[in-house]
This record gives sequence, C-alpha cells and structure tokens, in this order.
Amino acid sequence: MGEPLISKFHNGAQPIDQFIFKDDDEQFYMYYGGWRHFNVVKLSENLLSIEPFDDGEIFKEITPENYVEGPFVFKKNKKYYMMWSEGGWGGPDYSVAYAIGYSPIGPFKRIGKILKQDSTIATGAGHHSVINISNTEDYYIVYHRRPLTTENGNHRETCIDVMTFDNKEYNNPIRMTNKGVKARKIENIE
Repeated sequence: MGEPLISKFHNGAQPIDQFIFKDDDEQFYMYYGGWRHFNVVKLSENLLSIEPFDDGEIFKEITPENYVEGPFVFKKNKKYYMMWSEGGWGGPDYSVAYAIGYSPIGPFKRIGKILKQDSTIATGAGHHSVINISNTEDYYIVYHRRPLTTENGNHRETCIDVMTFDNKEYNNPIRMTNKGVKARKIENIE
C-alpha cells in the first residue's frame, strides 16, 4: 500500500499496537490503540481497506476501564476475550487485564487482571499475545517483563507461561515463572 492503513487519531486512539482477529464467519477485525483509547475497525477480505459497520460507523471505540495499550482478542466457546495492558509500561504496575463479551465489537464486561508483577520473579509484565494449540484446550501467554536485576524501563525479556481457565471459563491468574513451559511434541498441527 505504501502507507499506513490508519495514520491518524480517531476517538483519541493513537494508531499503534494493531491486532487482527478473524472471526468464525471469516470477517476480519483490527483492534488498536494507545493513549488510553481502544478502537475496532472492520477490515476488507484482502485486509487492505476498512469497511463500515452495519450502523455506518467506521471507528468504534470500545475502551475498557484502565486500558493503556496492547489489545488482543481471541474466541473460546462462543465468548470473546478482550485483553490489554494497563499501568505504566516502564513501571512495576504494568499488567494484563481482560474482559469478556459475546460479539467481536462488544459490549465487554471487565473481569480483572490476570498477569502482574511478582516481586520474586520480575516487574512490568504486559503487552502480550495468546497462543492456542489447534484442537486443544492448551493456551499460552507470551509477554514481556523486566528482570529484577535492572531498573531500566526499556530492558525487557520475552516470556511464555501457561494460561488456564476456571469452571466458569474465567482466566486464572497467570503464575509467572522463570522456567517457561516444557517443550512437548505437538501432533496434527494444521
């Protein structure tokens, strides 16, 4: 294209941290935003243009409470999990929170934080992604955090830990480790 798809602020959302989600009906959505504002747009099939929603709106603001940046959305058992980073990205309060909805554009109900610092492991944990191994209930969270050996807010390490759900399908708090996850053979990956 030779230029950004979104280069201007809409609804106060800084055009950063784009995440594309493909729903079961093959519709693509792009979630993005910084400066405490979070938008969703509907994308064309080739991902090169933005389409209006049924109500004619182009940029829908769906900012959850305490949102800062780093949106991520996934679907599990007909529920949409909207996740984001909150707190100061260079500080110890940087963390990951989430909400649940029944549509890719909400409304979403905030549930709470699932990943935050552990003073014995690391600080500034946030800005994540989620991996689900196809056709399994195995979920992993990939995120960055700051080692305890530094106070430099830009010093980060990339980590992966197991993500689990309770019997109501709420995310259990992430247990931050220094081990990551065990390597295992994964069969039948498409």
